[in-house]
Formats: sequence, C-alpha cells, structure tokens
Amino acid sequence: MKAWSTGDCDNSGDEWGQEIRLTEQAVQAINKLNPRPRFFVLCGDLIHAMPGMPWRKEQTADLQRVLRHVDSEIPLVLVSGNHDVGNVPTPETIAEFQQTWGDDYFSFWVGGVLFLVLNSQFLYNSSGCPALKQAQDTWLDQQLGLAKQRRCQHAIVFQHIPLFLQSIDEDDNYFNLTRAIRREVADKFTRAGVKAVFSGHYHRNAGGTYQNLEMVVSSAIGCQLGQDPHGLRVVVVTAEKIIHRYYSLDELSERGIEDDLMNLLKKK
Repeated sequence: MKAWSTGDCDNSGDEWGQEIRLTEQAVQAINKLNPRPRFFVLCGDLIHAMPGMPWRKEQTADLQRVLRHVDSEIPLVLVSGNHDVGNVPTPETIAEFQQTWGDDYFSFWVGGVLFLVLNSQFLYNSSGCPALKQAQDTWLDQQLGLAKQRRCQHAIVFQHIPLFLQSIDEDDNYFNLTRAIRREVADKFTRAGVKAVFSGHYHRNAGGTYQNLEMVVSSAIGCQLGQDPHGLRVVVVTAEKIIHRYYSLDELSERGIEDDLMNLLKKK
C-alpha cells in the first residue's frame, strides 16, 4: 500500500502562475505512476492568501481546477494549514475551510492502517475557537483509543505544523509546536502506537524521531525556503514498516519511483 504526501502548496503574487504550473506537473506525475497510489495528500497551505486577503477566491478556484485533473481513482486527502484557516483560527475561518475543502480533521482506514488528519492550528493557537479545539481533542482521544483496541497494522498522522523539526527538545519557533504542546501530543501518539507524523509548513525537508515515533517534514511542491527541489514525498507502507523518499517533480515525472520501492510494492 502506498500514499503520496507533500508539504505546502502555497505561494504569492506574481509567483502564483509558477505555483499552478508546478502543481499541474505534480498531478501529471502522480497520474502516470503505476501501480496507482492509494491516495494523494496535500499537507496544508493549499493556497497562499490568508483569510480576508485579496485573491483568496481566485487562488482557490485555480487550485480546484488543477486538482480536478487528479485521476478519479486516486482519492485526495486535504490537510488544513495556517494559510487556509489563519494563524489564529476562528469559527468563521474553520467553517469556510469546511465548506470549500471538507472536514478539517478526520480519520480513514486503508489496508489495515489507520490514518488521522489533524487541524494543527488548534495546537498552535486556539484562542479564537477554544470549543473547536476541545472538540478535536475529544475526537482524537477516541480515535487513538480505537487504534489501541483494534491493534491496527500502523497508525499514521497528517498535520500541517510539525511537532518538531529535528528534536523533541529543540527551541520553540514559527515552524514547530511549543515544547509543552509537542511533548504532550507526542506522548499521546506513542502511547497509542502511532508510528509516524507527516507534516509540511517548513518549506524544507527535515525530521527526527522521538521514542518509536518518526516525525517526517516534507518540503513543498512550490515555494522553497531552503535548497530542496520542488517535489513530493512517496510513502510505501508494508506490514512491517513505513518507507518514504522525497522526489523532485522532474525525477518523479521522468523516472518514476526507484526499483527498491517498486519491489516492495510487488511483494504486497
């Protein structure tokens, strides 16, 4: 079983045209892959314009047009980011996201694996919507309890903001969750047997481990803040392990995934 996970998908101003072209390239690359991905994840910041900013409606329409070309046999999983619901989300911005893109947190099962999609803005700053944050917390506890009871093959989380970039003990910054929150959430995940968290937000590749939990931070289809190429992360899940690799859009378009990953898929 396999999934395609990306980092952010946002950009701004005159660069929006390039952003759309890169997303079109990503969609074409995904559609060419054989075997077909079980699903395709965008890990937040679907557009650049924050709530209330100009061009938000136009950017939304542009992205929806491009995503309509994803093979109909490849489900889309859309994660909310800070540009989608605001740095300090409100009931109004959450409702807008839900009406435009769907639920801001949810779970689904594929091949015995439980996938949890979280709204990480509630973990970053929920002062504008404390009741909504509490609702997600209650739901998450129920889902993690279900994971333990059913002893799923793996449990995997998608959220926009990483728990951490390299280490659970790193300093707080714009690109991670605060120490107190990240450790609380990470401990909750490890107790429930969550194996990996996939995030974006950083616009660079990064990651680390905490106990048995892997934190995977993927760079973006579009705007890069480091030296990584525009790209996607390919994730292959077997009964024993979770293997992931970041590919540039050019690599994936021209050569597809490498033989060792293909061989794992053939064993399924």
